[in-house]
Amino acid sequence: MPSLLRADVWVSSRLPIAVQRDGQSSAWSPITCTLVHGDSEAVLVDTPISINQTEELIRWIEDVAPGKMLKYIYITHGHGDHWFGIPLIQRRWPQALAIATSATVAHSQGQLEPGIFDNVWSRFFPDQIYQPQKTAEPWPSNTFTMEDHEFRIVEVGHTDTHDTTVLYVPDINLVVAGDVVYGDVHQFFGEANTTSKRQEWLQALRTIESLNPQTVIAGHKRAGTVDGVFNIESTRKYILAFEDAVKTTSSPAELYQKMHDLFPTRVNPHAILSGAMAAFGKNPYEFKKKL
Repeated sequence: MPSLLRADVWVSSRLPIAVQRDGQSSAWSPITCTLVHGDSEAVLVDTPISINQTEELIRWIEDVAPGKMLKYIYITHGHGDHWFGIPLIQRRWPQALAIATSATVAHSQGQLEPGIFDNVWSRFFPDQIYQPQKTAEPWPSNTFTMEDHEFRIVEVGHTDTHDTTVLYVPDINLVVAGDVVYGDVHQFFGEANTTSKRQEWLQALRTIESLNPQTVIAGHKRAGTVDGVFNIESTRKYILAFEDAVKTTSSPAELYQKMHDLFPTRVNPHAILSGAMAAFGKNPYEFKKKL
């Protein structure tokens, strides 16, 4: 008889950003990391950013899955905030293989280029990202197994960035959605900066729905919220609202205010700024250092 699978979700703290956004201090959106485990093995989906966050995640894994072998670390997409913890996780579990699609690995490697790593990640989080960095390895298939349970990699194209994926676990009707789905957190449109890219994001949501999941875990969510299928629809409504707001506003400031007014309770309103700037042809990462 196959082992009984269970899934647990860890939500990071909001890491303070060492630059000012719109003249104000801010912090990164909370990041989710999902642990799917059976009798003796486990799969971790995504990691957080900083050394402290990752060390907290390690303690959490040891608490919820004591004695279990971490077999895989699956990375949903190439944004650094979802894989910078890989080397620390592997230091604790040396046998764990970090895997991703070839496109995600290529994207991840690009995040380490000086123009991105030095100008964005190191500037936002100085001396907080473990060095040297190590990306995931390209996985040659769209499936892998853990204790005879199949995990399916589903490529969904451009969402909040390019070449994104979700991980589907059929035996428990679970989709770990990475940044395809957001859970009550303001969505990042700094790279989804055209109507066609946002339409591709909407198609990705339809792809998830076609899997008929019972549980959908968002890549960024408010701690304590339920991982319900309703998060797909709330993500869709936010995309449609942003698309409409782009067409009915005339400046980044006006676009920011409209989205803030429409979704006043979502976590991290400063995330709106990146999309607002990109929508009007400006660099979404142009923020000032703190005084």
